[in-house]
Amino acid sequence: MSGAVPAVLAIDGGNSKSDLALVTADGTLLASARGPGTAGAVNLPETLDLVATLIGQAQRQAGLRGSPAARHLSACLANADLPEEEAELAAALRAQGWSETTEVANDTFAVLRAGLVTGVPDGPSPAPGPTPADGTPAAGGSRRHWGVAVTCGAGINCVGVAPDGRKTGFLALGGITGDWGGGYGLGSAALWWAIRAEDGRGTPTGLREAVAAHFGAESVTAVAIGIHLGTIPGEALAELAPVVLAVAGAGDAVAADLVRRQAEEICAMALTVMRRLGLTGAATPVVLGGGLLAARDPLLTAGVTEGIRAGAPRAAVRITDVPPVAGAALLGLDYLGAGPEAERRLRAAYAERIQS
Repeated sequence: MSGAVPAVLAIDGGNSKSDLALVTADGTLLASARGPGTAGAVNLPETLDLVATLIGQAQRQAGLRGSPAARHLSACLANADLPEEEAELAAALRAQGWSETTEVANDTFAVLRAGLVTGVPDGPSPAPGPTPADGTPAAGGSRRHWGVAVTCGAGINCVGVAPDGRKTGFLALGGITGDWGGGYGLGSAALWWAIRAEDGRGTPTGLREAVAAHFGAESVTAVAIGIHLGTIPGEALAELAPVVLAVAGAGDAVAADLVRRQAEEICAMALTVMRRLGLTGAATPVVLGGGLLAARDPLLTAGVTEGIRAGAPRAAVRITDVPPVAGAALLGLDYLGAGPEAERRLRAAYAERIQS
């Protein structure tokens, strides 16, 4: 492999972690690497340093070296929320010489592509056309992929692409843009209910004991003080999301209400996007991804599925079975005009990793 240049360098930069993959034109997964997340506003020096580190790790794993690292760089990043941020990140990545061509999109587009399998009909297929790295496909004139995706991991976001290429979504900058949920939102709510149960202001709930136990603390008050003093990082609240799911699954009413609220928020985003694009009456694929949804919790999954189908009866709701970085790689293969066989090979590689 010493003289080979991979076809695609794929990056999925989420809030909690970043994944990178090197993929050949036939869909062979050569190498992968993982690093910290890219949450918050765009910080170009930190982002470029992280990508450089991950590229080095992946190249060493594959027995490769030098630049370009690949023909095409497909980067789907959590902090690419505004068009100007996408443009700034794309320009900075191009300037590094890591690839011949570069495209940048929000990381939710990676979730969308990860859940859309080429060759599986999802509704009307428009004529082939050019496709940027945001879910609509390109250089080889491959089938345009369309649908709605909701990612619910550390944060929450939703995007949609219509069959004719129109796109819509949300700012998804947190509470300041009307968002609620994801690991951090759910964890913060769990702490709120837990401490009120402890000090008598609120309803008794199993979250009181579960939150304290998760942090190895004697009380929820100790957890709150730890966050206040900085001995427990605030972002650690996202770790409470699985705790909420487990307590809800055990029958706790307060935790179950939080899970239902999360499901309602996911449905509100997905259905709003479908209404904007005129897709509520179509057999619209709705892809669910991110850590919370990928956990396939029965209460959350049922709430989301039932809620979406109440507003869009023909919607095809599915949870991604490959990680978002695979979606970023598939966007890259789409750009280069790769066919269904390359997609099948890449999906099989990730399926094998998950099973092992």
